[in-house]
Amino acid sequence: MSRYHALGQLPKKHHIQFRKPDGSLYVEQLVSTHGFSGPMSTLYHINQPTEVKGWEDWGDVTVKYLESEPLRHRHLKTARMEPKGNAVTGRVPLMGNHDVVWYQALIAEQMPYFYKDAEGDEILFVHDGSGLMESMYGSLRFSPGDYIVIPRGTIYKLTFDSLPVRMLAICTPGQVITPKRYRNDYGQFLEHAPFKERDFHGPTELPVYDEKGDFQVLIRARNRLVMYTYPFHPLDVVGWDGYVFPYTFNINDFQPIVGKVHMPPPIHQTFQGQGFVICSFCPRMLDFHPEAIVVPYVHSNVDSDEILYYCNDKFGSRRGIEEGSITVHPLGIPHGPQPGAMEASIGAKRTEELAVMLDSYAPLACTEQPPACENHAHWSRWQTHRS
Repeated sequence: MSRYHALGQLPKKHHIQFRKPDGSLYVEQLVSTHGFSGPMSTLYHINQPTEVKGWEDWGDVTVKYLESEPLRHRHLKTARMEPKGNAVTGRVPLMGNHDVVWYQALIAEQMPYFYKDAEGDEILFVHDGSGLMESMYGSLRFSPGDYIVIPRGTIYKLTFDSLPVRMLAICTPGQVITPKRYRNDYGQFLEHAPFKERDFHGPTELPVYDEKGDFQVLIRARNRLVMYTYPFHPLDVVGWDGYVFPYTFNINDFQPIVGKVHMPPPIHQTFQGQGFVICSFCPRMLDFHPEAIVVPYVHSNVDSDEILYYCNDKFGSRRGIEEGSITVHPLGIPHGPQPGAMEASIGAKRTEELAVMLDSYAPLACTEQPPACENHAHWSRWQTHRS
């Protein structure tokens, strides 16, 4: 997030004495990326963030992929999933590669501990839930349709207003940013960008916990989970400032770009990461050429895989799609409107579709875990000639 933010108490300068009311020093912590050349934030703790009371290995969580499988379009109906786990343990990995992993979750329980991904950024997409994110950077409310972007190393907990909640977790070892082409040389969003700075919301309050006891933080690193116990509350930050912090962006605040004829998916791009992009397909006016075909043309994605998660059932170019469906269009075979969709679309003025798309530049492998209610006949939806 190329934007400065600050909360709480701060000394006049970095790296100088900053004392508590009792005269002892607050502990300064620098959170840096790319060594000392990327975005950074500086936090001030009541306690030593390096102190731990103990730890327990929770085991290997390496995502197991199928070594090979036939090339085909796929349709997963995630609405058939059963609620399980919390916002961390309820994540089911469906597909991924060395750049990104896609997890699906139907969350059944509240988090009883805090969590930190020590090696990757996370994009959580909250399909239909609301609640509060508590973190070392402060508190952040979230609502249905929110993307929650969480930088690596952030200690946080999600508490939902009600359960179950449908959520995506897109995790990457790289850094999540907004598309560079939407920003000027100073980092400000340009006038033609599909969003503005005021659409992105960082923490608004910084509750400070000066509490002693046993507090648990589950940490993911090196494909393992380790439960750390701290002798103090981990959210003991009295102030911080910088460019590294979690934030929300609601999919309904995306401002779709429209054209005289059909526009390609990059106009829907919302985020980018190492080897992938995230796009938001939102309700919008359709193409206004008098002879426009307003559904997408057939596309051969010869060097990327595409995943679409449907937040409603209003996608005009697909039959059999329901809310919570995922379609997978792998590189190597064309995809596009199903038979009849092009003719049926002519004259339409608006679409109410709402979907999240991930395009990856390296092939996505499916996991060994059984997919959520796969429609194995999906590949045949394009048939016009039947024997």
